[in-house]
Amino acid sequence: MDATALWLTLQLATCTTGILLVLGVPVAWWLATTRWRGRFLVESVVTLPLILPPTVLGYYLLMAAGPHTPLGALIESLFGSRLPFTFQGILLASVLYNVPFSVRPFTAAFARVDQRLREVSWCLGEGRLATFGRITLPLAWPGILSGVVLTFAHCIGEFGVVLMVGGNIPGVTRTLSITIYDDVQALEYASAGQTALWLVIFAFAVLCLTHVLNRRGLPV
Repeated sequence: MDATALWLTLQLATCTTGILLVLGVPVAWWLATTRWRGRFLVESVVTLPLILPPTVLGYYLLMAAGPHTPLGALIESLFGSRLPFTFQGILLASVLYNVPFSVRPFTAAFARVDQRLREVSWCLGEGRLATFGRITLPLAWPGILSGVVLTFAHCIGEFGVVLMVGGNIPGVTRTLSITIYDDVQALEYASAGQTALWLVIFAFAVLCLTHVLNRRGLPV
């Protein structure tokens, strides 16, 4: 197994999961509690990456953040580098592509928390923020953890969107899934099979962990 690609893949999965945990929890809480009639529009945007082919999302990211676009020029002027074919670029692509794998489980977890418990907390003088931290979040935590695990696992196996936005640069954008593709192209089936086997074992372990968390009463 390519150790450099493994380390890069773990970095990408960890950063993506951390960003989506911070950004996804507020969005999921809003989706679970809002009564706005246009909520379905936000839910559709959140779910869209599940329907879109990864190459489509990657294509639009390339078009939006390319060096000859206003956004791409702004990013280059602010940070001194371009997004395409960089780790930052594949990180952005990974975050956008994994939104439904985090927000949807988070939303389901918050929706399962009994509204009456929050109302009792309010009646006892607790504010909304304190109620969220002391009541809602602890009760929803198993479902949130399921979303975190699924997001991390999905990042490990990403291929299309990473290849589109990042290309295949060793040590920069070359992840484990891309190494399998390269090995097969080079007819190195033993190496490809070894990496693929480890990914299958990892995916199976993640599914088992997710089922264990689901039995706690907050399914994904």
